[in-house]
Amino acid sequence: MNYPYDLNEADHTAHAKNLLLTRRQWLAKTGTGFGALALSCMLAEQGYAAGGGALAPKQPPRTPKARRVLNIFLAGGAPHMDLWDPRPELNSSGGKAQGNRKLLASPFKFPKYGKSGLQLSEIWPNLGRHADDVAIVRSTFTDAPAHGAATLIQHNGTFTDPRPSVGSWVLYGLGTENQNLPGFITMNPGGAPDARTFNNSFLPGAYQGTFVDSNNTKIEDIIKNIKSGFASRRDQRKQLDLLLKLNEIHKQKRQAEGDLEARINSYELAYRMQTDAREAFDIAGEKPETAAKYGTNAQGRQMMIARRLLERGVRFVQVRQGGWDLHGGIAQRAKRNADQLDPAIGALMDDLKERGMFDDTLIYITSEFGRTSHEDGGGGRSHNAKGMSTVLAGGGIKGGMAYGSTNELGSAAVENKVHVKDIHATVLNQLGFDHEQLTFRTGGRDFRLTQPTRTLPQGGQLVEGIVA
Repeated sequence: MNYPYDLNEADHTAHAKNLLLTRRQWLAKTGTGFGALALSCMLAEQGYAAGGGALAPKQPPRTPKARRVLNIFLAGGAPHMDLWDPRPELNSSGGKAQGNRKLLASPFKFPKYGKSGLQLSEIWPNLGRHADDVAIVRSTFTDAPAHGAATLIQHNGTFTDPRPSVGSWVLYGLGTENQNLPGFITMNPGGAPDARTFNNSFLPGAYQGTFVDSNNTKIEDIIKNIKSGFASRRDQRKQLDLLLKLNEIHKQKRQAEGDLEARINSYELAYRMQTDAREAFDIAGEKPETAAKYGTNAQGRQMMIARRLLERGVRFVQVRQGGWDLHGGIAQRAKRNADQLDPAIGALMDDLKERGMFDDTLIYITSEFGRTSHEDGGGGRSHNAKGMSTVLAGGGIKGGMAYGSTNELGSAAVENKVHVKDIHATVLNQLGFDHEQLTFRTGGRDFRLTQPTRTLPQGGQLVEGIVA
């Protein structure tokens, strides 16, 4: 690697004596903030990552219909019959007894949108503008009605043991198009979700997801220590050069450690990220009318950042919205959530289309499970793993259609049932992979995202009905 500031031996000796930080202190100092952010994007092309996985862009075995992915996760268990799945039979039966509970009619109307007449809840008018590009899988189901387990299934394909997340598998298969930014970023306003939902597990460390708190408005708060507080760029370059030489001496005397070398290389990425990451995450340069279109709230900010990351070659971006565990107050709380998110989704799709990126960007909206048809609390619903909806758009997905169905009350998927693993298989298919062939060998076994289980012995399957 060529460095702009070459130091001779005398320079190194003098510089080492004048360093305010020891090597150990330097590692500790830069191991947080932008150093930690970069750690998830180690330079695996140097050969340090197990399995030789490179972050350089890779060509999938099949012709891909999508090059990048945006996952919008509605945390809490969104009520499908109030958002995506109109159930007139349920609405006409509202208030009737079902066992020891009463059926709950949806408080929302489901108008027809676009030329296709696809029905969505009235609380999604901006997404509705794009209805002819949207497919709603109304027959999704999962394995568990508990938040923790169902969240892991959506993100990792299983909850029985730690497995790589969807974003890690995508990054493993495709690499990333921007070596100066993490290839897999998950955003959530206010705090980090369960780290297992964006972990690399047994995949090499290069494929670990990176968390960003999008609730912050200043770039220095979004990415801690993105600007060094103890050295200029020139001095940082000199310190990195010196650190490299010190570690070369260290390696010659001891057995090399791949993880340590990958970490050291991550600091090189952190150095470069001081420019690229600041520019990518800083939305201050966006036009006021653009910000207004997305919405001046946390969801608007993070969706705008998501668009900027996708534009800059980040392979897999996830944005999260909490507040969907609606045991009560669906009429008020679901609308409030949608009012924050819907303008941002519509604006992002507008911008992707304007930039010629929509057709090769796969967008999919998920939640951990659906809700029951009966009332739980005041105007709310309980957990339900038997029926839910998944919304997909772009990336070679058929638009203007609903696929599958729940029963008359919306309580269980009954027609063209689609497991969460089937959604995963479809995501990989659109990226150019046979989901059964994208595997990683560990512990003497080949693993994949759509691994068969006791309850799903065939593993995931492509949902062919929604693929264009």
